[in-house]
Amino acid sequence: MTIRPGLCSVTFRQLDPAAIAALAASAGLEAIEWGGDVHVPPGDAVRAAEVARITADAGLAVASYGSYFRAEAGEDIAPVLDSAEALGAARIRVWAGRIGSADATAAERASTVDALAAAAEQAGRRGISLALEFHGGTLSDDAAQTLRVLEEVGSPHLGTYWQPTVSASDAVAVAEYERIADRVSAVHVFSWWPATQRLPLTARDGLWRAFFAAAATVPVPPRDALLEFVPDDDPAALAAEAAALRAFLA
Repeated sequence: MTIRPGLCSVTFRQLDPAAIAALAASAGLEAIEWGGDVHVPPGDAVRAAEVARITADAGLAVASYGSYFRAEAGEDIAPVLDSAEALGAARIRVWAGRIGSADATAAERASTVDALAAAAEQAGRRGISLALEFHGGTLSDDAAQTLRVLEEVGSPHLGTYWQPTVSASDAVAVAEYERIADRVSAVHVFSWWPATQRLPLTARDGLWRAFFAAAATVPVPPRDALLEFVPDDDPAALAAEAAALRAFLA
């Protein structure tokens, strides 16, 4: 399977969907993950269908729906699924709560896991998969904890994303990917260093070359490598970032 180069729409929250699609197409990207915070609000199927049309008209695919479903007690995933269906997204990014794995109580952990399991069951009935955001401040905040969540949920409809952990060295970040590689369906691609400073992708050339080399050895590599954020949030930076991503994929 070839990894598709794509873009997360949250990279340019200030732009409308048509402008984002045009930028992505002109940069030689192939797919867009549309965010649920601004561009495709959950439950607004009309808006989602319009963004699906805009994406297709630009010659792009919908990679996924980037939701902000947090798997909290009482939270309803139905509006998220409705938007994903109208958007034509086969995968939804979700979050494993709002508490880091080291700080969550047993009850908080169980509540999040139960909510994820219920959401995955509902998604599966609609032919949609879910994937965890690999992120601090959630139960999926490192490789071991992500595997634990996946095991506890135990659903074939739940996988995970991967992205380099903030401040982790190249070797540590890639080792974390390798530990969860067979469950990773998409990757958020950015070069932040030493913490959340947004650098050009090539500033961490070693990280991304090592990652894509590792991904090439997996029987089923990630479907999408999605640029998430660019230096200064500048739309003019996308062309160079996309060229760097395509070079790594080549």
